[in-house]
Amino acid sequence: MIERSTAMRNQRRFVTAAVAATTMVLAACGGDADSDETTEGTGAEGNQADAPAGEDGADLSGTLTLSGTASDRPAVEAVIELFEAEYPDVTVETTFADTEPYQATLRTQLTSGTAPDVFFAWPGNGNPGAVQVLAPNGFLRDLGDRPWADSVPEGMHAVTDVDGTRYLLPMAFSGIGAIYNQAAMDEIGAAAPETWDEVLTLCQTAQDAGKVAFALGNQTNWVTQLINYALAATNVYGADENFVDSMAAGDATFAGSDWVGTMEQYMQMNDAGCFQSDPLGTSYETTIDMVATGDALAVVQGTWAIALLAEQAPDGEFRLAALPATNDPNETVMPGAPSGTFAVNAEPAEPDLALAFIDFMATPEAMNTFAETGGSLPAIPNDQYEVDPALEELIEFQSAGRTVPFMDQLWPNPRVQEAHLTGVQEIFAGETSIGDVLQTMDEAYAKGQ
Repeated sequence: MIERSTAMRNQRRFVTAAVAATTMVLAACGGDADSDETTEGTGAEGNQADAPAGEDGADLSGTLTLSGTASDRPAVEAVIELFEAEYPDVTVETTFADTEPYQATLRTQLTSGTAPDVFFAWPGNGNPGAVQVLAPNGFLRDLGDRPWADSVPEGMHAVTDVDGTRYLLPMAFSGIGAIYNQAAMDEIGAAAPETWDEVLTLCQTAQDAGKVAFALGNQTNWVTQLINYALAATNVYGADENFVDSMAAGDATFAGSDWVGTMEQYMQMNDAGCFQSDPLGTSYETTIDMVATGDALAVVQGTWAIALLAEQAPDGEFRLAALPATNDPNETVMPGAPSGTFAVNAEPAEPDLALAFIDFMATPEAMNTFAETGGSLPAIPNDQYEVDPALEELIEFQSAGRTVPFMDQLWPNPRVQEAHLTGVQEIFAGETSIGDVLQTMDEAYAKGQ
């Protein structure tokens, strides 16, 4: 319990340090996501990355297998292109899938001994594919001996390590907020809201113009949590910096906190027509289409969605902004956390290739490429990174210490998130109440690890 509360404080310290480094650099410098798909790398020539320490590229050959989530696909493929240029005798075969099928498939592969050499695993302890669930079962290789291990910022250790052992390489630092299509906003003369009342006003303005204010893809289960996270960051975790500690100590609950008000605001947005007519019948991929084409003004998503939007609308301008939960802009807080976290199979088919690839991912060129392509910040700060203007508000919030971790990363078990995701879908279907969902989350939380 103490470790989780320390994690929150450490992550806040990391955020300020990481962004300070990124800001200094800026001043100095003045595939389909909707289904499983396996591809082979092409070995195409590209910019050379620094060779991983202790590896001789001339001695490496063969086929490396890798799996990841669909949202990370553009960033992962960009890094693979660099890797295959550095190691021309190595081919990387990849599989990408949406979150829910990915989690199920990964666990099946791990238990049957057929998992890929390198794979995405979630930081913390919030779902079945998270490091603190997988590592104790012996599925992950200890990465504490890798040359980059000591460079992972201290504030990330609590969600990349288990019992002091490092199992994940974090590639990015991401935020959650509203991603706006600037051209669509300009078309109706709108600006990103800075207060809760302005959120509701934007919803009406969008309706009057025949557009959707916020595309919502609650058919995809992991999407259901994001608006709650964006609002709870301010209402709960920003309003009470000790809330995580209090939950861990048993002195606070979801049902007895402003999680109630947060979920009520979520439903208020629905009642106000902020979303399209059938969120439960709309997938994540469809919401990206809606925003890319300007049919919707925005989508509440993680920074990883920026890359998919840019892929579909190369000439578009997209920007991330906090979703305000109160009428005082100074109270607004954003969720921010490590993402793009990768692990090595404890028993990989190609151990040398797996370690060479994870080491390559940690090089500045690879990490910056991942961040730039994925719409995020590099998890390990370096002086070669140039900030994407779409992320300027996230950087401002981080620099000011106004971010909090993704909530599920510090929950004690995957059952809490499962209750949250299912509960939101059932609320939208009219099958349950906010109070019942939060009570179920409390019961799951109380079961501990």
